[in-house]
Amino acid sequence: MIDVFYGSRSYPAGSVIKRIMEKFLKVGIVTAPFGVHGEMKVYPTTDDPSRFKKLKKIYWFAGGEAAMNAGAEPECADVESAKVSKDMAIIKISGVDTPEEAAGLKRREFYVDRENAVPLKKDEYYIADLIGMSVIDEEDNKLGTLKDVLQTGANDVYIVSRDGDSSDLLIPAIKECVLNVDVEEGVIKVHLLDGLADL
Repeated sequence: MIDVFYGSRSYPAGSVIKRIMEKFLKVGIVTAPFGVHGEMKVYPTTDDPSRFKKLKKIYWFAGGEAAMNAGAEPECADVESAKVSKDMAIIKISGVDTPEEAAGLKRREFYVDRENAVPLKKDEYYIADLIGMSVIDEEDNKLGTLKDVLQTGANDVYIVSRDGDSSDLLIPAIKECVLNVDVEEGVIKVHLLDGLADL
C-alpha cells in the first residue's frame, strides 16, 4: 500500500470522517519544527517517503478530528521545499515562516488529495478504501468487517471485526491468505490458515 489513512479506530461507512478518507489520503504527521525558517519534520505514513519531494500542495485540519467530524474544510498550503532525511521528511509550506508557526502545527496530520496520490501498482490498495469492506471466506461465508490495517514492516495485517464476537480476527495480508480484493463490491475474500480463526 502506498498512501495510507489508518488509526486505532474504524469509521463507519457514511460518516463524515469516512467521506473525508474517500477524498484525502494521509501522508504524514508533523513531529517538530526544524531550523529557523518555518520548516518542519514530518513522519511519513506512506510507503514512499520520497514522494514528499514531488508534493505541490498539502492539506490539514486545523481542529484535528473534531474539525473533521464537524465537516470543516481542510486548510491548504503550497509546498515550497521538501527533502527526506533518514526516516523523516523536512518540508516548508507557504505561510509558515518561523519556528513558532511550525510548532503550531505539531501533531497535525498532513494529507494529499487523490489527484496527487502515488499511483497504485497491481495488488496495491489505499487503506482508506479497504476500511469497512466485508471479509468472506472461500465458501462466501461472512467473517466480519475490516476495521483497520496494522503495518508491521514485514507485511500488513488485516484487523477484522467479527460479527457476533468481541474478539478481532487477524489476517496476514499475504497472497496465501488474501485471495481477492474487490473494491467496487466492497468485498475481500480470504483463506484462513490453520489456527488463524482461533487467535
